[in-house]
Amino acid sequence: MRARHVVRRLSLDAGLRLIDQTKLVTAVSELARNTVVHGGGGRMSAGLLEQGGRSGVWALFEDDGPGISDIEQALRQGFTTGDGLGLGLGGAKRLVHEFSARSAPGEGTAVRVVSWR
Repeated sequence: MRARHVVRRLSLDAGLRLIDQTKLVTAVSELARNTVVHGGGGRMSAGLLEQGGRSGVWALFEDDGPGISDIEQALRQGFTTGDGLGLGLGGAKRLVHEFSARSAPGEGTAVRVVSWR
């Protein structure tokens, strides 16, 4: 809940359209859930961006969990390691303007998303 509230406030400050606010908050909710469920907890940081005359919001999720052995596979629609629908990482990626992820087995995971106005 905290992640959602922080990003919603930042989205308003950045002047994101309502649809982009909703998409970003949905992506953040999924990434926060993944950080807790699959990463054993972790950290989220977020902030405002100004670049090339446009405003945006970024959010970074990091954990020290078991990591993801194949990120490309994890990004595919329908892929799941649990009992979910497989919309996690791939769904989050489709909801934002920029998405990057790095992970390795035993090294945790970091996912950064950005939405622009």
